[in-house]
Amino acid sequence: MTAITQPARLDAGTLRIVPLGGLGEVGRNMTVYEIDGKLLIVDCGVLFPEEHQPGVDLILPDFGPIRDRLDDVVGIVLTHGHEDHIGAVPYLLRLKADIPLIGSQLTLALIEAKLKEHRIKPYTHTVREGQVEQLGPFEAEFVAVNHSIPDALAVAIRTKAGLVLHTGDFKMDQLPLDDRITDLRAFARLGEEGVDAFLVDSTNADVPGFTAPEREIGPVISQVIGKTTGLVVVASFSSHVHRVQQVLDAAAEHGRKVAFVGRSMVRNMGIAADLGYLKVPDGVVVDQKKAEQMPRDRVVFMSTGSQGEPMAVLSRIVNQEHRIEVGEDDTVILASSLIPGNENAVFRIINGLMQLGAKVVHKGTAKVHVSGHASAGELLYCYNILGPRNVIPVHGEYRHLHAAAQLAIDTGVPRERAHVGENGTVWDLRDGQITVAGQLEIGFVYVDGSSVGRIDEADLKDRRILAEEGFISIFVAVEPQTGKVIVGPEIHARGFAEDDKVFDDIRPKIVKALAEAGEQGVRDQHQYQQVVRRTVGRWVGTRIRRRPMIVPVVIEA
Repeated sequence: MTAITQPARLDAGTLRIVPLGGLGEVGRNMTVYEIDGKLLIVDCGVLFPEEHQPGVDLILPDFGPIRDRLDDVVGIVLTHGHEDHIGAVPYLLRLKADIPLIGSQLTLALIEAKLKEHRIKPYTHTVREGQVEQLGPFEAEFVAVNHSIPDALAVAIRTKAGLVLHTGDFKMDQLPLDDRITDLRAFARLGEEGVDAFLVDSTNADVPGFTAPEREIGPVISQVIGKTTGLVVVASFSSHVHRVQQVLDAAAEHGRKVAFVGRSMVRNMGIAADLGYLKVPDGVVVDQKKAEQMPRDRVVFMSTGSQGEPMAVLSRIVNQEHRIEVGEDDTVILASSLIPGNENAVFRIINGLMQLGAKVVHKGTAKVHVSGHASAGELLYCYNILGPRNVIPVHGEYRHLHAAAQLAIDTGVPRERAHVGENGTVWDLRDGQITVAGQLEIGFVYVDGSSVGRIDEADLKDRRILAEEGFISIFVAVEPQTGKVIVGPEIHARGFAEDDKVFDDIRPKIVKALAEAGEQGVRDQHQYQQVVRRTVGRWVGTRIRRRPMIVPVVIEA
């Protein structure tokens, strides 16, 4: 972790670039640009929790550095509609609801539906590729890029300090389902103009070659559905319109109906169909209740839960807590990638489905997923087309960021101009030069039910201890002047295989320790509780080899 250093006041005419999320992680993408006292935000997404964060629903970017400056924000540019780029918008707009949202038609439709659930009516401005908008001191030009969701945009940001190109998520699929390719002619034109900083999607920078075309998946999905004699369940991200399109086409080819399952899947695909991004074959889509009454060999359920999320459809099917049941003759297709950190959860889903008798088809066994991100070969093309003065890899774990920086160096970008940072790194751009101006302290902001930012690492540590080590409570009443035990100690444990009788040995030790503390002048209730905690903790650690949560309750009698 880089040492925390507060940046100096920003000079006039200098562009400051600060990522508040998305570096060193795959998720919660958010970058803040500042010049002449105004801020422009690009993306505002969420990160999904890992197993060591029990009970957490979502993780937000740290809004702390801009919380007191929201009146200076001229807009939030949303590059595309995936949760890791738009999911935190409702939480930012809770702080100031009238910040303008700028994005493509589908992107804004998806975020508006999400904001409606939060009872926020946003101010939105729809843009499309080729459009140029003046947002305070920032001139934003929008460039078409291809990704695993339609209508994705890169944004070229012009200021008096220079030109920045921020790609968002992209790849260079030359045969996209919607015929909308990444606009390399626009990239070349921007390169001729002179790109001072290239903020580039790094997720696949360590993958050699080129990302496979999306349309290679359709025939494989069709083949799997055609061979299945029972029910088919396909799990994917709820915003992956291209993947759903191929499932609809394959189902229609084999005479099956498709039912969308999961609130976000139903909502997002309804929006995509209404706007014409999802082409629904006549009569193919039915609602879930109707599909459940149909013969199993005539149905495909298109669901959420491909990342093993505990409350999503697939996990509930595995736990037999959902109306959809799978067994022999049924096939489940996991048509998505593994987000880093979710591997164990996904493997549990696969194992659980196979225990129920279903056949599971996933990326490791068949070509049912291709990435939405540019691989190394595509990034090399971009670097050579753009010839950027400086490169800042974003969106990826550190191994991805370093790989993207090395690719830039390989194409001739000087090593000192390939900048690998972390969330909170403050870069200043002026006269084609980027300098590190400081390092902000950036934390994790956890959404836990209706609570936002109220739990911290200490709370999560307590949850992990409760889950892994167990819980012991001790009740004892003492005479405060002497430490003499009047009642107790009563000991109750949870999460232990041992019988409660195992604690018979520790009771006299507690009594003795309290008496000794009284003799040494202890009179305070809190100090007596600490004596009990230390005594029980040492004994449990030595005798049972555990480190449970210990909650002593000492009352004065």
